[in-house]
Amino acid sequence: MEYSRTHLAFPVVALILSLLISVWVVHAEFLAIATLFALPIGVAMGVFILWHPSHALYTALVLAFVSIGAARYIPNLPLGLTVDFALVLVLLSAVFHNRIKTDFTQLKNPLIAVTLIWMAYNVAEIFNPEARSITAWVYAVRGTALYMFLTVPITLLYANTEKDLNRMIKIIFAFSILASFWGLRQYYIGLDYAENRWLDQGSRSTHVLFGNLRVFSFFSDAGQFGAGIAHSAMIALVLALGPFRVKQRLIFAGCALLFFYLMIMSGTRGALMVPVAGSLAYLFASKNFKLMAIGLAALSLVFIFLKFTSIGNENYQVRRLRSALDPNDASLNVRLENKAKFSEYLKNRPFGGGIGTSGFWGQRFSPGTFLAETPNDSWFIKIWAEMGIVGLYLHIGILAFIALLALFRIWQVKDPRLRQKLLALFSGYVGIAAASLGNPLLGQMPTGIILYMSWAYLYLAPSLETNATKLDNHG
Repeated sequence: MEYSRTHLAFPVVALILSLLISVWVVHAEFLAIATLFALPIGVAMGVFILWHPSHALYTALVLAFVSIGAARYIPNLPLGLTVDFALVLVLLSAVFHNRIKTDFTQLKNPLIAVTLIWMAYNVAEIFNPEARSITAWVYAVRGTALYMFLTVPITLLYANTEKDLNRMIKIIFAFSILASFWGLRQYYIGLDYAENRWLDQGSRSTHVLFGNLRVFSFFSDAGQFGAGIAHSAMIALVLALGPFRVKQRLIFAGCALLFFYLMIMSGTRGALMVPVAGSLAYLFASKNFKLMAIGLAALSLVFIFLKFTSIGNENYQVRRLRSALDPNDASLNVRLENKAKFSEYLKNRPFGGGIGTSGFWGQRFSPGTFLAETPNDSWFIKIWAEMGIVGLYLHIGILAFIALLALFRIWQVKDPRLRQKLLALFSGYVGIAAASLGNPLLGQMPTGIILYMSWAYLYLAPSLETNATKLDNHG
């Protein structure tokens, strides 16, 4: 009797599942069919990621590149949360995977200390009396602190070798090349239906100026794309100057030229700060005074070309870059006016208006308020507006501390190739930090997760060399 009941249960369950799936497919149509095909792939990837914590971290990096662009094609799915999901998978893998022995002593360091301090301040902002919405805090804190809080220790624990560093650089270049060709297609061939729909929803006024498209590729917008691709260009440029094989250096140089060209195509004037500040950081950190003199001369020539000549003005992108150095530029004056408004508003609010009260999240959760309706135009203005002068000084202090810590760690490395890779990450970090003065870049994806992983590798610099030496000796 039991035997027959068991055998009857299988077809009954199968029949019920089939009916449920059929109803779902009828109502959800294409999305349901696509999900049915994607589900086993997703399950397989989830199992694979849980088995290898470092793979979850690199999956998060890949998703940081593509998830926002993919959301234009599948607007009803919360693809922006996929980065969070991948990072949480790392934690789950660490907890439940008995094959991996985690050395938590690696978290006893000053980089983790400042990460915890910044996260604690962000949590304390929940109790800010000016805050309007806990929900807004939950969404916005991901970019201001949570990704940093998760990515830095995960990298230190599970992706802490030079091989992991090389893998990160390869992913950055692979998706930057893909983003570049995607952008070239947008400019020279045209936008597809999803990109046009996105522009029509409110972005056309900022991305099509005087009939010229500001290329945005599959990033959140042209500003993020311009700075992000400039970040990749800076890394490629520094590697092209390193002690690598000629073929490798040519590849790096080609990538740098491609990425810088797309930076110009984005029409993002603030992105110009990435190569300028990044180059200065590299020249100083390399302690090569001859190269420093040549680099400063080259930067001076670029400044003179943009500031004191009209060469290339027939090209819209060159004109737009040149306007970044114009003190009478209308956009600059608007930004200065907004800064004055923030200064007055925040005069008696040392802890700001609360996380998630300005910019996109402010418009979504507290529309009509001063912070939501006044453009912050800058990562640091955003921090100032939401966390006050106390939060701003703390944030700047932490960023400066990380830069100095990285500098001293790099100088301990003797291997010239590893040192050059670390200098590339350092110059990219400084470039993005400087460009964030004019655009809200630092916590945006994929730039944010690249920087947080970079901080971990910069801190690990001496141990990366030590571990590589041990492997060589055993090999």
